[in-house]
Amino acid sequence: MLVSKRVQNMYPSQTLALVELAAKFKEKGYQIISLAVGEPDFTTPPNVIEAACKAMHEGKTHYTPPTGIKELKVAIAEKYRNENSVDVDENNVIVTPAKLAIFNTLSAFVDPGDEVLIPDPGWVSYKEMVHFARGKPVSYKLDEEKDFGLDVDDLLSKVNFKTKVLIINTPSNPTGGILSREDIKTIRDIVMDFDLILISDEIYEKIIFEGEHISPGVYEDLRMNTIIVNGFSKGWAMTGWRIGYLIAPHRYIPELEKIQQHTISCAPSMSQYAALEALRTREYVSEMVEEFKTRRDYVYKQLSNMRGISIKKPKATFYMFPKYDFDISSKKFVEDFMIREKVAVTPGSAFGMYGENHIRISFATSMENLKEGLARLRRFVENL
Repeated sequence: MLVSKRVQNMYPSQTLALVELAAKFKEKGYQIISLAVGEPDFTTPPNVIEAACKAMHEGKTHYTPPTGIKELKVAIAEKYRNENSVDVDENNVIVTPAKLAIFNTLSAFVDPGDEVLIPDPGWVSYKEMVHFARGKPVSYKLDEEKDFGLDVDDLLSKVNFKTKVLIINTPSNPTGGILSREDIKTIRDIVMDFDLILISDEIYEKIIFEGEHISPGVYEDLRMNTIIVNGFSKGWAMTGWRIGYLIAPHRYIPELEKIQQHTISCAPSMSQYAALEALRTREYVSEMVEEFKTRRDYVYKQLSNMRGISIKKPKATFYMFPKYDFDISSKKFVEDFMIREKVAVTPGSAFGMYGENHIRISFATSMENLKEGLARLRRFVENL
């Protein structure tokens, strides 16, 4: 086979595979309720759409500088200074799709054999990105009893002379957990003691119901080793715009920019002008989060009263990560649930070994879908 071993060794995204399976059932005429989608079911704010249209009509449809338009970079730096207490300027910013930001950062820092610590349960793409960078993914456990906070002993046991990068995701997909201030301080100590690169994935930062988001960039010494990744997909319902950013120390920007130049050249110009307008849009975000909170409370109440199901109430994101006590793999659970009840959820095993015996439920859908989908889930588990 002519395909590279790197690609052969990659696994397809199980979350996107569920979307495809649901689509096949729909083609056969079945009415599928999807509780698996990882994107807001809201439309991008009208003023953001208008800003993009205005930019296009003004002829702003060409390449931009590789790191992004200056006014957006200035606005991003200002946002992090004012909202997150992270002292950065526009020269710390590269505008790029958030997923690509993580991919590019791993490409920049990981050599063959380097170990990369990834959260478990954690986002499905971390592991495959590390593999593609020819590194070795090593999972560290998030403690369910601590609302999926840091298991410090487990994390420390995984650090050795081969460790190069530590990835954190707060708020977390799939758990909805938030790393505490104490957790962030512990991460700071580990990164500094072992001279690691820290990738802080903060893409769900805007969708918080209780608690607070602490960016590790608040620590001045830690900023020299930290790459912050964020974007507009989740907070402003802009998944299709493919626009985000990374914030890095000045010394790493030229190296990261080289990868940008030789991959996408620059982020889409019209998406950059849309993102600039999004940063000025606060009311829409708060209304969306309030609706997510209402749905969160409803789903939590329903799951709390289901046979064989236990659930930690998520403080953020639009995901629930319930645990079940039935003798069935999460992959089999999800497949049977789809076949019998025509409802799509995501198997916990997609997010790591500690995700087994869990399913991820997205409440980024209508209340009508949630009520019917959860009624079908109740019927399904009662028959297990």
